[in-house]
Amino acid sequence: MARKSNKAAEQALLAALAIGATVENAARKAGISERTAYRRLADPDFQARVDQLRRENLARTAGMLSGAALGSVKTLVDLAQDVSVPASVRRGAARDVLDMAVKYRESAEMEQRVAAIEKRLSQAR
Repeated sequence: MARKSNKAAEQALLAALAIGATVENAARKAGISERTAYRRLADPDFQARVDQLRRENLARTAGMLSGAALGSVKTLVDLAQDVSVPASVRRGAARDVLDMAVKYRESAEMEQRVAAIEKRLSQAR
């Protein structure tokens, strides 16, 4: 197995672990031993970097999904209103739109409630 520089191996290990690779697979990708990968994971600073990368990946994914959401909802609305498609497809699209609307409303309301609680807690300090 070709050895990578320490910095390149660490970056490869971080990236692989951040996307959910097993330690064995991440070590193989980084060109290091599994034992070395476990030693790195035992380091709190390294673990914090893995966690930070995971958070960044989740934020990017959420952003991409949010960006695609409007187009997806429009597609469902168009399907629900298009009389040329079978009724079962229209019904399914309409149900999906309603389900998403309820979930979105619940999520927005929960976010507002949590923000209000956090604000009260911060003012109480």
